[in-house]
Amino acid sequence: MSSSPSSRPSVVVAELGPTNTGKTFRAIERMLEHDSGIIGLPLRLLAREVYDRVTAKVGEGRVALMTGEEKRVPPRPDYWICTVEAMPTDREVDFLAVDEIQLAAHRERGHVFTDRLLHARGRKETWFLGADTMRPMVQALIPHASMKRAMRLSQLRYAGRRSLKSLPPRSAVVAFSADRVYELAESLRRLRGGVAVVLGALSPRTRNAQVAMYQSGEVQYLVATDAIGMGLNLDLNHVAFATLSKYDGAEQRDLYPDELAQIAGRAGRHLNDGSFGALNTLPELPPRIVSAIETHRFPAVRSLIWRNSSLDFASPEALLDSLSRAPRDSAFVRVERADDFDALKGLSAVPAIRELTTDKASVELLWQVCQVPDFRKGLFGQHVALLRETFLQLTAGDGKLDPTWLGRQVSPLDDASGDIHTLMDRLAAIRIWTYISHRPGWLSDAEAWQERTRRIEDALGDALHERLVERFVQRAARRSARRFVRASAQPQAGASDSPFAKLGLLLTEVPGAEGAVMTEEQFVQRVVDATHDAFEVDAAGRISFEAQPLARLVRGRDRRSPQLALAEPEVWTGGARQRLERRLVALARDLVTEAMGGFPAESFTGASRSPATRAVAYQLAEGLGVISQAEAREQWRLLDEESRERLKAQGVHEGQRYLYVTQALSPQALERRAMLTALFQQAPSPQGIPQEPALNVSVLAGRSARAFGYEVIGPVALRIDIVERLGEGLRNPQGAKQVHALMQQLRLDGGVRAQVLRALGGQPQGAASKRRRRRRGRKPSATAPEPSGVRGREPAGSSRFTDRP
Repeated sequence: MSSSPSSRPSVVVAELGPTNTGKTFRAIERMLEHDSGIIGLPLRLLAREVYDRVTAKVGEGRVALMTGEEKRVPPRPDYWICTVEAMPTDREVDFLAVDEIQLAAHRERGHVFTDRLLHARGRKETWFLGADTMRPMVQALIPHASMKRAMRLSQLRYAGRRSLKSLPPRSAVVAFSADRVYELAESLRRLRGGVAVVLGALSPRTRNAQVAMYQSGEVQYLVATDAIGMGLNLDLNHVAFATLSKYDGAEQRDLYPDELAQIAGRAGRHLNDGSFGALNTLPELPPRIVSAIETHRFPAVRSLIWRNSSLDFASPEALLDSLSRAPRDSAFVRVERADDFDALKGLSAVPAIRELTTDKASVELLWQVCQVPDFRKGLFGQHVALLRETFLQLTAGDGKLDPTWLGRQVSPLDDASGDIHTLMDRLAAIRIWTYISHRPGWLSDAEAWQERTRRIEDALGDALHERLVERFVQRAARRSARRFVRASAQPQAGASDSPFAKLGLLLTEVPGAEGAVMTEEQFVQRVVDATHDAFEVDAAGRISFEAQPLARLVRGRDRRSPQLALAEPEVWTGGARQRLERRLVALARDLVTEAMGGFPAESFTGASRSPATRAVAYQLAEGLGVISQAEAREQWRLLDEESRERLKAQGVHEGQRYLYVTQALSPQALERRAMLTALFQQAPSPQGIPQEPALNVSVLAGRSARAFGYEVIGPVALRIDIVERLGEGLRNPQGAKQVHALMQQLRLDGGVRAQVLRALGGQPQGAASKRRRRRRGRKPSATAPEPSGVRGREPAGSSRFTDRP
């Protein structure tokens, strides 16, 4: 029996344990062993981090990102990186994972995680990741689940109380309100010169810039809310609590021991030990709490937050009743309150809305409107009023939101001036419109509005990062004021002396014309957000973006693993350099995938695949999507029919002389192959490769024809796609015209043409007729017409190939 996952029943795995156990990493690796997968994550910030990691492994063309406000969906994604709320529940995939499943006990978000625990499954494999406190609940709800205990990779020790001044480098100070975070950051700035700030309310763009600044070592300290507690990978040695209580949306309360552990566990990454403690303004942590955190032992979760998922859309009242339904199982507790339920309750009491919600479709639309998040977290009545107007517009006229009305809501937010609080308020507001712009069918020109709201959010995020740096990073304040000027802009005096002049960018202190100036963070973010098509890659592996040289590919351990060298790396700050490299590594992976014709080798080389499947996939990957039948025959024969069909579904084709991925022989793929081969061999591609279908062997100068996608046949090297087309024509009774047309295109003279045909298993033109005439004892007529077949008359001197010296 095959050991491939497709031949086994679907399995459910619960991998539970403390922080820094590698749970999420293993889930991602496992997902990539399958042909398709979805992973749901608790934060959009974490989703973006995982998306960046996965695209660096498999390229952006195979990965989709789905959060409430950000959607990056290529034409045919295999893997979906999502927030748990944004997981596409109607999409079937082989592998599915949900991270931080203990949030099923969260009073506001818990019902979504509970629903995923009960209903979300991959066709072949499902993983639930989280704290060990969930073990009893998972065992009770999914008795057949395979339970795994994840062990922490490093030790976590209590270090007592410290003052801000005595905190060691690579420390994070944790508070639970923005005002307290700013206060602590200001104190650390005075003491240590600089600090990065991370809050859940930051946009991914701002948060990434702040984290990159910390990770690169530009600053040694971080002040954050509990946003860092959900899987964000930071190089922390110590976590210090500035307070031990927080407002949870209903009341101010002390943090539970497991909540403290979730945050403290951010210290000590991989095999490096970490420590935790409190600032000396707090009392010592009680010994029982210290022991619980160090040994990772906490009371088990005994109930989960639940909400009915079988909704009745007959009327607003019926919908409210179905949402209010109590659970039948004592393991569940009905969600106390939720913004969408409260919004529905308020809107269903509006007479104008009651008149419009008389059928299932209108009630479903009302529920969709109620689920628009209130990112501003201000007066809830204002949010309900916004939802009311949104619903009334969607049920009137053409069923779309009025562009003029939208413009009045969005335009005031397009302003990057103001202080930190002002910018954060605008960011929260624009996130609502970004979310709305991604709702299918709500806007007439959705793509334009998505682009506009994204641009505004980006500008606000950049401005917010600059304000944070200016306020909390003394030594980087001047650096953050630098500006990138496009090479087409008029340079300032002396700008040509900057290292950026060599890079194609000019660095000045003075803003130039509108649209010509951007900060380092803004330029890097443009690169990070750019799609694959926005980059230019030449035959020498040089990578450019908007006509600016960024990097070049250099020789790696093999053709599939080119390395990256930034152009003028010294001009980038550490955080910017790190983000650029990660984006360009993903681009390099896409280039390799293009050369392989899009073949997802990683999906077929995992341990769950049969040895024969792994062998074929490995050979195809090594050959950049093309291997000879002699190399593949034995392993191909050992494949079961299902595995063979799965490979064929990914474009693998049994040719006459080769086993190949169909798209690996396309012009674009052959160009990528030539580039990667030339990089590895550290010599330019031979002249004419890959554009010319036939070359004199001498052009290769002893280099491997196969490496460039050619095969030596007699005195010529033919491109493999041509070899396959000729082979198919020669073996097809109706293929004579195809062979004839190809030979005319190749312009091979008679002698060389005969050698090629004999090598491919065919007959030279006219040979069969001559043998028949000899057997009959007749001489050929001088005026007899040339037999139909593959030979065509050629103009004198048209042959490029000859068997004469």
